[in-house]
Amino acid sequence: MLRYYTRVCNFYYGNHSKKLVNLKKAISLHGIKEISFDQIEIITRNSKKKIFINQIKYLPKLIRKKINFDLKKIKSKKKNFSNLDFKKIPNILGVLNLTPDSFSDGGKFNSKKKGINHAVHLLNSGANLIDVGGESTRPGSKMIRENLEWQRINKILKLLLKKKIPISLDTRKSKIMSKGINLGVKLINDVSGLDFDSETLNVLKKYKIPFVIQHSQGVPENMQKNPKYKNELLDIYDFFEKKIKLLRSKGIKHDKIILDPGIGFGKNLKHNMSLIRNISIFHSFGFPILVGNSRKRFIKELSGKNDSKFRNGGTIASSIYLMMQGVQILRIHDVNETIQGIKIFKNIINN
Repeated sequence: MLRYYTRVCNFYYGNHSKKLVNLKKAISLHGIKEISFDQIEIITRNSKKKIFINQIKYLPKLIRKKINFDLKKIKSKKKNFSNLDFKKIPNILGVLNLTPDSFSDGGKFNSKKKGINHAVHLLNSGANLIDVGGESTRPGSKMIRENLEWQRINKILKLLLKKKIPISLDTRKSKIMSKGINLGVKLINDVSGLDFDSETLNVLKKYKIPFVIQHSQGVPENMQKNPKYKNELLDIYDFFEKKIKLLRSKGIKHDKIILDPGIGFGKNLKHNMSLIRNISIFHSFGFPILVGNSRKRFIKELSGKNDSKFRNGGTIASSIYLMMQGVQILRIHDVNETIQGIKIFKNIINN
């Protein structure tokens, strides 16, 4: 049986969007009038077709039923959680790597003083949440022992939480998750798609904590060795669908779930560009979308600038594009500069 997917498109932003929504010429995304759309793309494994919203009524009954089912989720309002405000787009997840070997800032912030100062700087710059990690998952990196990972983050995590700084914990290991949750972290961000540690689902069920499902093909050691997909966009969509069904079957019923397509995690430039360009397909799950575009390799591949410290322009450009596609959360290293770019763009477009 042919499978249909719904991707909302032709977005409007700011005051123009509000005007169109009030005139009922566009539909607000997740109830936010600031961003709206008036077209959808109907996708199958072998075809694509864009239509205006007012043309849905002319479609065959089965396709119309599927699209209206997706549109109900696309229009549904999001409830806030983990210090994230879904009435505004985008939220910023600031990156704090307490590692000696992360791809762009390894060794920069892994002392107590530097780590805490950087977290405070990210928060003061406008981050909603600080994503703390003690294990590098850059391409080619090897797994580290659980006690070493905890040793790297333990003291800084406690001090940050004591200062009431909202923390997301970037880890693949269930015991690290449990320790972090007991200290007071607000979100679990597992880059393995909850697959690395078989106990992870039990931890998430026990604590009912919000979490990110990230797509990743392979493990960091080998994920960039010739990654392949039949159709990266639809394969990853199907991955999320199966994962959500599994979570429900395990008794995880809450909707405090975030989807991350995993830019650079088992993807080449073509895969990454396809995901970024068509990111709005994931709105039809009804969950917030997170994208880690900051300083990623695709910026180097498109611009020719190799040093990961100098990929700020590409980060800001892709962040604005993702915001215009309704992405609710961006995972960012250079928070001040990215928020500045977004503020300027919003001001220009609204005036």
